[in-house]
Amino acid sequence: MKVAFIGTGSMGSLLIEAFLRSGALYPHNLHLSSRTMHKAELLAARHPGIHISASNADAAQGSNMVFICVKPHHFPEVIAEIRSVLLESQLVISITSPVLISMLEEQIPSKIAKIIPSITHSVHSGVSLCIYGERVQPEDRLLLEQLMSSISRPIPMKESETRIASDISSCGPAFVSFIIQQWARAAAQMTGISMPEALKLSAEMLLGTGRLLTEGGLTPEQLQRRVAVPGGVTAEGLAILEERLQGVFPSLIEATQRKHEADSAKLAALFDSAAEANSAANHDSES
Repeated sequence: MKVAFIGTGSMGSLLIEAFLRSGALYPHNLHLSSRTMHKAELLAARHPGIHISASNADAAQGSNMVFICVKPHHFPEVIAEIRSVLLESQLVISITSPVLISMLEEQIPSKIAKIIPSITHSVHSGVSLCIYGERVQPEDRLLLEQLMSSISRPIPMKESETRIASDISSCGPAFVSFIIQQWARAAAQMTGISMPEALKLSAEMLLGTGRLLTEGGLTPEQLQRRVAVPGGVTAEGLAILEERLQGVFPSLIEATQRKHEADSAKLAALFDSAAEANSAANHDSES
């Protein structure tokens, strides 16, 4: 199976490395192209057998899967570069939330899917959100979800729910690590514990809590009741959190939604401009 990766930046490289470590893909399966060829060359040096393509079109041509791992504003130019080599049988996968499946289906003949990955895939954990276009067949879904299950837990998702789901699954590690960082810093400043020690304790606690909420079958409410003895230390702490965190998460969701809507509007304008340019070029060639 030939798998193309267009873009070898932070998330593209993370996915490539994770798939290779899991054994789901082998270096000879991979054909890479990138605006920064140095990054692709580093991957090829670490994993002999990876193919470096001269262009995005070369990488995409003949590939069973084409992962597009570029920033949203680069999508129109990438699509323009690969459009002529894509076939109806190919599965093109975007990893970018603002790029709507309908935008891509208007531009290219291929089957379109979208995944929203997470940094947690680098340790073969976390959730990958899977969204599918109308052309995608059951066997395509099975193939993609089998691949993603080697590094994550794939969850099929409606595109309309992608924004809030990715806040939790993809942005969440940054949000939670920020909370842990602030907690550890306060502990270090106010007590004798060192910050590295506080961070280590916090990380192990977070790992165990995640397992209780998944493998252990506890709900958040059940977990809190199990730990918080009425009138005890934990109950005092929960009271502070309940008081001080009122409004924080609604504000967070509002902020990420505003940013998503702004990015989507800019991207739609870029795709419209690209479509007009393509139409004009086709008209000139026919004249």
